Amino acid sequence: MQEFQNIHATISHVESVEEVLGIEKKFSYQVELKGRITKDMVEEISRLKGEPDWMRRLRLRMLELFEKLPTPKWVRAVQEIDLEALVHYAKPQTETVSSWDQLPKEIREYYEKLGLPEIEAKALLGLGAQFDSEIIYFNLKKKLQEKGVIMLPMEEAVRKYPDLVQRYFMRVFPPEHKFAALHGALWSGGVFIYVPPGVRIEQPLETFFFIGQSMESQMEHSIVVADKDAYVHWIEGCSAPRLLKYSFHNGMVEGYAHEGATLKITTVQNWSRNVVNFNNKRAIAEARAKVHWVEGSIGSKTTYTFPSTVLKGEGASTEIVGITAAKGPYWKENGAKVWHLAPRTSSRVVNKSISAEGGVAVYRGIVHVQRGAKYAKSHVQCDSLVLDKDSATLTVPHDQVFEETAVVTHEATASTISEEKLAYLRARGFTEDDAKAAIVLGFVGDILKDLPFEYAVVLGRVIELEFGKLSKVG
Repeated sequence: MQEFQNIHATISHVESVEEVLGIEKKFSYQVELKGRITKDMVEEISRLKGEPDWMRRLRLRMLELFEKLPTPKWVRAVQEIDLEALVHYAKPQTETVSSWDQLPKEIREYYEKLGLPEIEAKALLGLGAQFDSEIIYFNLKKKLQEKGVIMLPMEEAVRKYPDLVQRYFMRVFPPEHKFAALHGALWSGGVFIYVPPGVRIEQPLETFFFIGQSMESQMEHSIVVADKDAYVHWIEGCSAPRLLKYSFHNGMVEGYAHEGATLKITTVQNWSRNVVNFNNKRAIAEARAKVHWVEGSIGSKTTYTFPSTVLKGEGASTEIVGITAAKGPYWKENGAKVWHLAPRTSSRVVNKSISAEGGVAVYRGIVHVQRGAKYAKSHVQCDSLVLDKDSATLTVPHDQVFEETAVVTHEATASTISEEKLAYLRARGFTEDDAKAAIVLGFVGDILKDLPFEYAVVLGRVIELEFGKLSKVG
């Protein structure tokens, strides 16, 4: 109990994102493109960004695929998306700056309320902040530049390092479904990170994505590359104020861990309630490389996120950890996909979900072991906490094993908060709300302890606020 009290005391000052940020503000923009998604719109985005011809042509190919591909069968609960009603490109009234003081006050206040300048000063070597469709703040510490690390807004990287970017852009995650193709046609913002061979970046780099208003689509594209024997940890943060209508997020993250490299990607998605959240995330791991995903999926009204790793080289490994919170009549999917394509590859998937007040939390995953991937090992563990009779959890694993020497296991558990547990904690001096929060925090505690401290604090507090006050038990 002392451990919970310590956690509770540490995170008690953090509020939920909607309480912190309040109701959306109205902003004026330099450029807004909305309406029917056409060739002219796609070419105008490319022209505004001053892109080379290969990127313009890639966008147009993606548009053709988007028009041809059907809506994926696994997508549900997104009926309200009207693409023709959304603003698909919104350029704020500011250029990219390297000092928080240079941002417009009404935008800067959002990031200050989220504590981003303070987190940057304490823990980060590089930070980019995106508002709607553009990176508006960017700062990379000099010592990283001296080591040859490239970290740039994606648009700038496309112009400065076209050959390097082209090696990875939508090649790790090709347009295999309609919304991935839509992303490829309309993408804007995001970051490109490249860490040279043998370089280890011990402190994290971060990019923070913010949706400012209702009826917008945000489609940032980020690529993180760790070259041979390199190490990098990239944090992706997401948030929005209380939106009066809905907005649509359809981002993409592509990772590449070359031979012997370690790539860590941590995502804390603390969206407000009216965000429909799609994520396209995949990494490739060469021989002896390691890829670690941590996906904290909190907030939003609908989420589909499936961090994925292709284990391409012998001895490659991956760990994919997910936390999903579904409170209220919302549908949240936080799954994982792993492809074992080489011998002696290994994967571990841990997924924890909490659902309450009609929420549905879904784990949907694939483990594929190709013939010839000898002695591959995979273990999937799904743990669910269901807090009332109106809520549900679903586990939809799909194992495709074509190698007889492989070992693939899966286990799943589902539990509730019982009156006996609550009575015990009340007898120890806990209030009803604190007792519920203690049980929920204990359920995800083993994952929180592995997160960077500042993000464990934020994620823990959000979970506590979400599930500490519940009307039904058991």
